[in-house]
Amino acid sequence: MKVAIQGRLQGAQADLYKAAGFEVVEGSCRNEDEMIELISDADGAQVGLLPLTSHRVMEQCASLKVVSRFGVGVDSIDLDAATDLGVCVCNVPGSNTTEVADHAMSLLLSLTRRIVDAVNTTRAGVWADDPRKMSEYTPSIRRLSGHTVGIIGFGNIGRAFASRIRGFGVSRILAYDPYVGQLAGDLFGVQLVDLETLLSEADFVSIHCSATSESRHLINADTLKLMKPTALLVNTARGPIVDGDALANALESGTIEAAAIDVTEVEPIPSDNRLLKIPNCYVTPHIAAMSQVFLRETAVMQAENIIRVLTGEKPHGLANPEVIKTIAIMRNSIPGRWKGVSDFSTALQV
Repeated sequence: MKVAIQGRLQGAQADLYKAAGFEVVEGSCRNEDEMIELISDADGAQVGLLPLTSHRVMEQCASLKVVSRFGVGVDSIDLDAATDLGVCVCNVPGSNTTEVADHAMSLLLSLTRRIVDAVNTTRAGVWADDPRKMSEYTPSIRRLSGHTVGIIGFGNIGRAFASRIRGFGVSRILAYDPYVGQLAGDLFGVQLVDLETLLSEADFVSIHCSATSESRHLINADTLKLMKPTALLVNTARGPIVDGDALANALESGTIEAAAIDVTEVEPIPSDNRLLKIPNCYVTPHIAAMSQVFLRETAVMQAENIIRVLTGEKPHGLANPEVIKTIAIMRNSIPGRWKGVSDFSTALQV
């Protein structure tokens, strides 16, 4: 079996593939043609954040059986195309729950405590040379306790965020998630509500939903107008969930007070983007998931996904379970890319 690595092997991956007897090739890919060249004859592919795994790419890779994405999100991979072509798309669910929930809390606290302003003005000598200028931001420093928090998306990360923020003594925690019932909310002391209610009643809003066609621009000019003028918005989920232009307009006009985001519609965010020029918008470079533990554990699980699928075992995460039906049809007619490969589908509960 041959595995292609978009980028370089990380951590213990080399030892894992060696123990499995797999051949490994590495390559840096900047476009789809380079990706095709790298994985054209590979059985499995390790991929990162760049959206280079399209229908065009996978269609030209006749041996490809599994694509393993680093981390949780799979929005950079064409899931429908992979399913139609019989390619398993694997991720590492739960691998960054702790880190992202921590980062969301950090961003919110940086807004309420005006941390960035405090650090920047102190470094500029304001505290020592003209402390009266500190009054430009200190009156707006806020406490979390006594406020209402809204969480958009109540999966693993949303629930971890709820657990953290409850400890700050907030008065209410609301959540919007059309796929989650109130029973799940009860376990975390959270009230499930519709999006309009959440946005209109929450003082602080944190986004933790997946990037789908339904969630694209969920936060837009109209929904931003539902929020309080003193509201704070945090996004550590995916950039396209928030309409960047609408957010910039809302911040400049005072529709909402401030925002802190770790993800943007285009990444890396262009240096001339309006959001980078707005003082009441903090932007971090998509690092919410990062930690030494995350990098180490995710590298292992990403490689294990490929090894497991190609040896007939259950992967850590299968993002397109419908592919099992496609593979079954292929095995019963023209096996194609799955000829001679152990059937892992019996190990899955789909």
